Amino acid sequence: MPVHSDNTTTASATGKPNFKEAFFFWLKLGFISFGGPAGQIGIMHEFIVEQKKWVSDSRLLHALNYCMLLPGPEAQQLATYIGWLLHGVRGGLTAGILFVLPSVFILLGLSLIYVTYGSIPWVAALFYGLKPAVVAIVALALIKISKKALVSWLHYVLALLSFVLIFFLDVPFPLIILGAIVVAVFMLKVFPATLKRRGGEEQKVTDESGYYISAETVLPDTVFSWKRVSKQLAVAALLWIAPFLVFYLLLQDSSFWNNLSLFFTKAAFVTFGGAYAVLPYVAQVAVEKLNWLSNHQMIDGLALGETTPGPLIMVLAFVGFMAGYNHFAGSLLMGTIGLAVTTYYTFLPCFLFILVGAPIVEKTQSNTSIKAILSIVTAAVVGVILNLTVYFGQAVVIREGSGGMAVDYFSFGWIIVSLVAMYRFKVGMIPWIVVSALAGLGMYLIGYQV
Repeated sequence: MPVHSDNTTTASATGKPNFKEAFFFWLKLGFISFGGPAGQIGIMHEFIVEQKKWVSDSRLLHALNYCMLLPGPEAQQLATYIGWLLHGVRGGLTAGILFVLPSVFILLGLSLIYVTYGSIPWVAALFYGLKPAVVAIVALALIKISKKALVSWLHYVLALLSFVLIFFLDVPFPLIILGAIVVAVFMLKVFPATLKRRGGEEQKVTDESGYYISAETVLPDTVFSWKRVSKQLAVAALLWIAPFLVFYLLLQDSSFWNNLSLFFTKAAFVTFGGAYAVLPYVAQVAVEKLNWLSNHQMIDGLALGETTPGPLIMVLAFVGFMAGYNHFAGSLLMGTIGLAVTTYYTFLPCFLFILVGAPIVEKTQSNTSIKAILSIVTAAVVGVILNLTVYFGQAVVIREGSGGMAVDYFSFGWIIVSLVAMYRFKVGMIPWIVVSALAGLGMYLIGYQV
């Protein structure tokens, strides 16, 4: 490899991946990326690092660290980042779009089936079995995130405080995130010792000479440029504004579409902690205030989102579909447009974060102060996810009947069974979703009121 005087190296021209090969990998990833961010990142690591040696392990980890600091789905943003490293803006857009495109069409198909046939008793029975399984999945996500995020007394206090604020006082999710950042900055300035993590290990030095892009590689197209950033911000602003003109000229009730776009733009900027963190905010506004869908439809949407590849944040697209469908008196066309608009505004900021921010990240290693602040934000997110678990649990277990509120003992019991199956016996999420749907169907066939 050519070596510069500053001890950095340029990527070997002979080892540069073919764009066509990369394109088909990103397309394949979009169809097989089940299992949440851990599974999706694992697939990328196996192919890009271990098999093809396009990017070294340390370089991929460095990119992942940045993506985890951002709001939005980290796996989709990591794909965008790696695509950008390999083939510039064209590669980043290709990787990011193909990561979500298959799930968009799959979720659209499932949404159309849901509103068309969901009222048929046996179909409703399938979703009846799915709902408690979804509550268990959210509870398991809470457990998994808590183990990583709550590492000191301060983190536990903030998690509990955020739960109280959102559950009992209805404080909006964005304000909780903003408050957590303020607390983190204050603690970092006044009591920095409270944010220090124990058990830090030195990074092992490994030989990365066989990779197209390694820790020491400098790519000419990744150098930070204010001119490039200005152009990218201008293009992003134009892309954000343009649909509003389309709404005004071509669609009826443009105020609804404006509200939909603004709401999901805001949601995209506060999705620290992933889909499970932003869902309480979406439920708080879309269900309780805007009445775009019911809480049961929200849970059904999460069930559909869990069964599709791609990032779980795609469940927001289902919310957009139901918003358009319900607002326009059962119009499948308006529901489809609602799904498309929601997807557009949910993921547009993700591309902005990577294409503008990645050149800055390439100049330096992760900032320890930013990591400390993020740890506080993540602790607050744990409390928000606890709120989501309780919110969904209440909606599933407590039923309204002629005699008032009553406990649905099947749903309560199936939540426990699901927790034991997936946590204790490690049953896969997708197989268990199938089992749960069949259990709901079984209850319907034996005459249980679902």
